Amino acid sequence: MSRFSLGTRPSVPDPRTTAAVPPIAASVTDRPSSSAAAEPTVLSAWRTSPARLARLVVGLWIFGTGDALIVRSDLGNSPWTVFAEGVSIHTPLSIGVASILIGFVLLLIWIPLRTRLGLGTLLNIVVIGIAIDATLLLVPEVAPVAGRIGLLLTGLALIGLGSGLYLGTAHGPGPRDGLMTGLHARTGLPVGVVRGGIELTALTVGWFLGGTFGVGTVAFALLIGPAVQVGIALDRRVREQGLRRPERISAPSC
Repeated sequence: MSRFSLGTRPSVPDPRTTAAVPPIAASVTDRPSSSAAAEPTVLSAWRTSPARLARLVVGLWIFGTGDALIVRSDLGNSPWTVFAEGVSIHTPLSIGVASILIGFVLLLIWIPLRTRLGLGTLLNIVVIGIAIDATLLLVPEVAPVAGRIGLLLTGLALIGLGSGLYLGTAHGPGPRDGLMTGLHARTGLPVGVVRGGIELTALTVGWFLGGTFGVGTVAFALLIGPAVQVGIALDRRVREQGLRRPERISAPSC
């Protein structure tokens, strides 16, 4: 039976978790150059560098950690987390593993949609699922409502930070985002309508399967956009400052 969580703990808490992946958009970065205005370079979704790969993996792991904290708060999960939790209830899978399985199933739907994947698409599926299960093994359950609200807000902040890191690497869309863009291209419907329909379907199916829907789900819907925006802005600022070379200070002539 599905649960609606308003902050009261279930009689038998389920320790299993999952992650919901936000949209991944292609981006550009500035190539260091001695000229004042460097030409932007479009990053490859497959060819990478150690620095880009590290940012991708770290960002995805932080994202998964944040999603696990939201699940641990037991105040309500994101739509895809509700879905993965529902699947885990009816299978021997943990929510993280269920999330990985769902991600690969979505890739099969990409085939008729002719959506192109990238290195980040595959790592998105695997790293986030592993990070969720690993975090839940380390983070104990919290009984006081104030502590659980703290977990929810911390999780949202970490998702925003992690999103900023891995979105900036432009390694390809996540499984849900590729489904969104593919359906948009095939149907001609607005992106917002397509995305909303996908999220609502995942939430409804997951809730009927027993996934947790509650005030945390509403908070996620309202705050995830601003959190990701802040994360992207922070990542861009750090990268731009890292590309700047300190000005040379010439010694005064005697």
